Amino acid sequence: MQVHQHPISTPHASVACQLSSFHFGSPAAGSRSGKKVYIQAALHADEVPGMLVAQFLRRELLALEAAGKIHGEVILVPAANPIGLAQAIHGAPFGRFDLTTGINFNRAYRHVADELKTTLDGLLGPDADANVALIRQHARAAVAAWQPGTDAGVLKKTLLGMAIDADIVLDLHCDNEAALHLYTGTPLAAQLAPLSALLGARAVLLELAAGEEPFDEACSRLWWDLDAHFGGRYPIPAACLSTTVELRGEVEVSYALAERDAQALLRFLAIEGVLDIAGAGDDLPAPQCQPTPLAGVEPILAPHHGVLVYLREMGDVLAAGDALADLIDPVSGETTTLRCTVAGVFFARSAHRHVLRGMNVGKVAGAVAFRGGSLLSQ
Repeated sequence: MQVHQHPISTPHASVACQLSSFHFGSPAAGSRSGKKVYIQAALHADEVPGMLVAQFLRRELLALEAAGKIHGEVILVPAANPIGLAQAIHGAPFGRFDLTTGINFNRAYRHVADELKTTLDGLLGPDADANVALIRQHARAAVAAWQPGTDAGVLKKTLLGMAIDADIVLDLHCDNEAALHLYTGTPLAAQLAPLSALLGARAVLLELAAGEEPFDEACSRLWWDLDAHFGGRYPIPAACLSTTVELRGEVEVSYALAERDAQALLRFLAIEGVLDIAGAGDDLPAPQCQPTPLAGVEPILAPHHGVLVYLREMGDVLAAGDALADLIDPVSGETTTLRCTVAGVFFARSAHRHVLRGMNVGKVAGAVAFRGGSLLSQ
């Protein structure tokens, strides 16, 4: 294992900030005989479950490396947001947004496809592997040329620089309160199916472009965007299997869950040929869901302030019109029952039990796309 320290702050900063990454196996340079895997946890720094999962991953990867059972390179970033980890407001951790700029740490990543449409013109050919290598070379150069003007921007550049040429990207997050679910690109659904089954995901949410440039999409969307741009004249596969893994809710932090999730991730990497783990592909569990469009997710919004009482549990399958919560005005006693308008899985909800008008109190994964624009919550 090699440990790399990445400076984030400038020498003029009053508080120095750096990022640590752990590298296992051997870089798959040149012939790319092995795959490159990038795993990060807690990009939203107050989303803790992934940081504990990373501890089990590190332990197992050390053992696999010592036994010569890693084919290629695995990069692990167990705490992907040192800026956010140092933020708190009145004693409460605040790791989703950068306090300096107000920008979400998982938005506004550089989408290099727009540059590559120009730089690759006339260079691609009939060999898919050669095209993949060339696109990765140009993608690395585009990220390297990025000149952010803030510490948060430097952090994003550093993270993307490690992941932009990876074969597999696993971005570990969690929701307020949630069943385990995944976000990924529509072209990646079939390849991701074993991971969904191993983790017991209750929703797999697909999109071509979710909006606002989240990290996982910055790594994967360039491939189908370039394929569409060049009109199928050259073979351009979806060469980065990138997904955001939502590890349930914020407080679901336990050794048992973390070890179980880590073993599922490692088993998936073995199925993908990165790790030697005997029997990894045998007797896969049955999938707990079928993929559905991210544009089919119905956000349930509070129509007024009040005390929130949930009537259904996360992971429940709802019919259109089903009640999922009551909202009680604490002064008048008036109760409003909140219902979904689409059928689907109730996969996420608020951790708060008093909410204000307009707050998102639940998400239901429907099978039919009906929303447009930016599809991610703030």
